[in-house]
Amino acid sequence: MTAINAVTDLTIDGDVAVVTLNHPPVNALSQAVRDGIHQGIAQALANPAVSAIVLICAGRTFIAGADISEFGKPPAGITLPEVHAAIENATKPVIAAIHGTALGGGLETALVCHYRVAVPSAKVGLPEVKLGLIPGAGGTQRLPRLVGAEKALDMIVTGVPIGAKAALEAGVIDELAPEHSLRGHAIAFARRVVAEKRPLAKVRDRDDRILPARGNSALFEAFRKANAKKYRGFEAWLKAVQAVENAVNLPFDEGMAREREMFLALRDSTQAKAQRHVFFAEREVAKIPDVPADTPSIVVNSVGVIGAGTMGGGIAMNFLNAGIPVTIVEMKQEALDRGLGVIRRNYESTARKGRMTAADVEKRMGLLTGALDFNALANCDLIIEAVFETMEVKKDVFGKLDAIVKPGAILASNTSYLNIDEIAAITRRPQQVVGLHFFSPANVMKLLEIVRGEKTSKPVIATAMQLARRIGKVGVLVGVCYGFVGNRMLAQRQREATKLVLEGAMPWDVDRVLHDFGLPMGPFAMSDLAGLDLGWSRETSKSSTLKEILCEMDRRGQKTGAGFYDYDENRAAKPSPVVEKAILDFAAKQGITRRAITDDEILKRCLYPMINEGAKILEEGKALRAGDIDTVWINGYGWPVYTGGPMFYGDTVGAANVLAAMKDFEARFGADFKPAALLERLAAENKRFADL
Repeated sequence: MTAINAVTDLTIDGDVAVVTLNHPPVNALSQAVRDGIHQGIAQALANPAVSAIVLICAGRTFIAGADISEFGKPPAGITLPEVHAAIENATKPVIAAIHGTALGGGLETALVCHYRVAVPSAKVGLPEVKLGLIPGAGGTQRLPRLVGAEKALDMIVTGVPIGAKAALEAGVIDELAPEHSLRGHAIAFARRVVAEKRPLAKVRDRDDRILPARGNSALFEAFRKANAKKYRGFEAWLKAVQAVENAVNLPFDEGMAREREMFLALRDSTQAKAQRHVFFAEREVAKIPDVPADTPSIVVNSVGVIGAGTMGGGIAMNFLNAGIPVTIVEMKQEALDRGLGVIRRNYESTARKGRMTAADVEKRMGLLTGALDFNALANCDLIIEAVFETMEVKKDVFGKLDAIVKPGAILASNTSYLNIDEIAAITRRPQQVVGLHFFSPANVMKLLEIVRGEKTSKPVIATAMQLARRIGKVGVLVGVCYGFVGNRMLAQRQREATKLVLEGAMPWDVDRVLHDFGLPMGPFAMSDLAGLDLGWSRETSKSSTLKEILCEMDRRGQKTGAGFYDYDENRAAKPSPVVEKAILDFAAKQGITRRAITDDEILKRCLYPMINEGAKILEEGKALRAGDIDTVWINGYGWPVYTGGPMFYGDTVGAANVLAAMKDFEARFGADFKPAALLERLAAENKRFADL
């Protein structure tokens, strides 16, 4: 064995040279890896005893993509196109041996090899679109030549990898190797290629799979139309479609030139920078400075959930999906039966869609136990309450749990707003109390706000962070304050949206502006979906707010066919003249002189106070990093990924510009817009939230 460089070895096995990459954790295409491949191929070609070359990786995966940390830095060493040219133009067959994942530049490297073998557990894909990019080293040009235009469009635009068996059927790989014999099988395959005098197959020279789509512009237009809503606002997916269309209709070299041009333009775009920020921020949230990775955690093999309603049932499903037994407690048999029935129907619906089997349904339901008595939770390792959002009710629940549950168990509240320290103080084990704020629907939404109380122990925090990953959530540690991070910032937007409607805008104006910005829906459409009567009571309603007035008119949202909007039988919304009159009447009653309000004012008044509140949250230490706040908003509230989250968006606008707008609004509208001290400091120092 010869060491080519720190991450690459060359071994001669008879007449086959094996170039092995070993660059943990994922063999990313760093400068050292690129240089190693290039030198390894050159040495193998120069050796007269070598008749074929195998490119393989050590560790847990094949090349899993580019080294993203090099983006934005001056190029160094051999470029990836140069590496690919050396492989593709090699005078001896080069075989890629794939295990783990071959993603992005990793799959592009495999595609320039003459042949590809993979173990059955391997996956291949081009996920660049998830970083605001398109493949930039031939992926959009070579993949269609192997799998056809339609399959290539699906793989490149979704960015979702496919398994090795599907890749074999599609034509991406040439042969499956036994799961634990990849190296030996690849060497044997290489010898067969030589013995059978197979050609040095270049994907670039094939056109049989793309001929059916050549000149068929309708195919690509139909794809754009079908996916326009799903990828609304994203720039990269349209470029990806164009690149595949180029592969079909243009000569290979011209298609490659166009691909590279689009890749470079996207790489330097705000969207790509935002999506790279999100990529790293979601990985950074797991790092808690005073809770190191070796902090001992608590074993959680059983979970109790109090409340079998929509939230409690969804929370339970997360743990059932992870194979963790759950005991769910309700106060009445009817409520318990209803909750258990909803969970079963949810699973059966998933099974009907082909996303799980009937056996999977029964396996999950077999892990679920219903009970009517808190004593059933005595031996659970973790108990999560999902009861009514009032402090009195939650204190009562925690007081009872404290007397029943075994020592060392974690007691968690799913509260959205309430003070975890006050809840913990009712117990004799405040160090075991934590907030686990799931977002609705709890079995779908990725975010989990993990609320750290004043006395919450480090092992409890470590356990909560690990559990989040175990159940497929993005766990973000936050501090105790009203609404924590997400809802505290949301309150700023809700306040201004309501004021804007009284001052001169209409609900559909505000919703349109925020939807055009990239949010899934505006605040008034969201209120209609959730129900305007959440927390409303006819007995105490005094027509003191617009919501109260609408509820009193029995306009309670989509469920009654009318809320801020009117709804038809398909729940399609349209502006309501009834609501418009109610707004005008209420504004007049309040003595408000309405005025014309621009889209620009709507956007800034809804979003800039959120950024300002995020700055206060950072000042107070209620979030560790600006990226943590962005992660909360992207995964819990549908903030558009391509803007990077509210704090990254604030950096994009510039602290000085946000500050100037806040000062202007403060002068015009009062103390609600008082700038955070941190925002003032960043503006004065010409710095970003990302610099903190």
